[in-house]
Amino acid sequence: MYGAVGVVTAAALVAGTTGQASAETAKGVDAKRTGKVGQHLRQAIEGLRFQEVLDTAPPSTAQARSARNPVDKELNADRRVASVAAPQPIAQQPQMDATVIELDRRGRPVSSGTVLMSPLYKDGVVVPVDRNLSTKSVRWRQWDDAGWYKNKGQGTIDVVPGRENAPIDHMLDYPASVLKLMVNFGVLRLVDQGKVKLDDTYSYEPSPISSLCGGASKKTIRQYMDASLTYSSNAASCALIKMLHDNQAIDPLNQTFQDLGLETLQLKGTNPANGGRWSNSVTMSSLDTAKLLTLINGAPGRVWTAPDGKPVTRAVLSTESRKFFLSELGQQGFNDMLSSANRCGGDYPAPGIPNAVPSRWIGEDGTVTVDGNKFGQDVRPCNAKAEVAFAHKTGWVNNTAADAGIVRALPGKGGRSYVVVVFSNLGTQYVDAGRPATPPGTYPYSYTEKFSKLGRLIDAYEKHRH
Repeated sequence: MYGAVGVVTAAALVAGTTGQASAETAKGVDAKRTGKVGQHLRQAIEGLRFQEVLDTAPPSTAQARSARNPVDKELNADRRVASVAAPQPIAQQPQMDATVIELDRRGRPVSSGTVLMSPLYKDGVVVPVDRNLSTKSVRWRQWDDAGWYKNKGQGTIDVVPGRENAPIDHMLDYPASVLKLMVNFGVLRLVDQGKVKLDDTYSYEPSPISSLCGGASKKTIRQYMDASLTYSSNAASCALIKMLHDNQAIDPLNQTFQDLGLETLQLKGTNPANGGRWSNSVTMSSLDTAKLLTLINGAPGRVWTAPDGKPVTRAVLSTESRKFFLSELGQQGFNDMLSSANRCGGDYPAPGIPNAVPSRWIGEDGTVTVDGNKFGQDVRPCNAKAEVAFAHKTGWVNNTAADAGIVRALPGKGGRSYVVVVFSNLGTQYVDAGRPATPPGTYPYSYTEKFSKLGRLIDAYEKHRH
């Protein structure tokens, strides 16, 4: 099944037109400064017609839900499809923020493409970037749950100052659990500074106890990080955030992101008493997230130049810390957005990035169970045909879908290497027409299958490029 889809999608991408950014939606953007991969990415996103998803919660219901939990957004998560009697068409064009950074064999960026889609840019717009993989062409705004409905997807709070006259205006999607990349990067910075060790025991004693974070616990930092990254434990991530606060490391972490030129990466507003309060003030763009992953992946030499003129290199983390980070991301349990490997061989969802599921999650019958969540499909046939390794982190809430990771071809499988990040507001409240019922006793579907189709399109294009 993977092979047939790959041939068709690769041919479609290569044969299609490159599609320039719409002049009426992005006046002043110079499409000539954008890479070919960006034009193909825009075409793929447009062709998948994300606007055809159905909404299981009308705007009034969705806004009421977000109003109940405006602070800890993860508590708004709900996979129930039967929120209304019958799902309705989405109110307007969805938000999309997607980046691909193509890498050479040494892991150095050779080209990139970033595409934004929203009610303002219904056909998608390719973001121009400079030689430092940065852009000043976007006015980044903070996500606003109610504002997406009321203001046609245009936010009101600026994330980066001084961009009022930028030709593109985009409201960043809340990153959901992909924010844990920032958290764990900050922890490893503390490890490299000698302030903590991976095998130190940390006693998490929250006050107050929150529904998001849970009660007290006592584990090694290594154990908390493994739980945070491989099966997305909110409790473990709260403990790590509190530990960062205990070490007065949150403000320095946010400043580090600014110093590196990752201006939209901001872990702000969290509660120092329990590590919770994950709200819209936590921001990430796909471009800056992809750049962070490029450093974690270990690109040699100067990767780009920081705003102060200094070289940015992989030395932002030690070799040991980068290897540990990559190993944890490579053990990701939730392969169910850009990858659909956990549901191998089923009629739904469509095949995504053709990666292998890590063995730690596979039972004797070949099915995947992640932290008690059963997926129910024998993944061994797809693992045998896998073409890439995918070290990544997923995330979701009702109005967020997110996946960010590093793809490397397995030996003899095409040679491609790239970073891919996709953020969208198409979280768990949005479904595909005709989506089958979740098999009894298995983990519910979290995303539209259009994301796995997008992952497959991107990977097929990258394979063809090599």
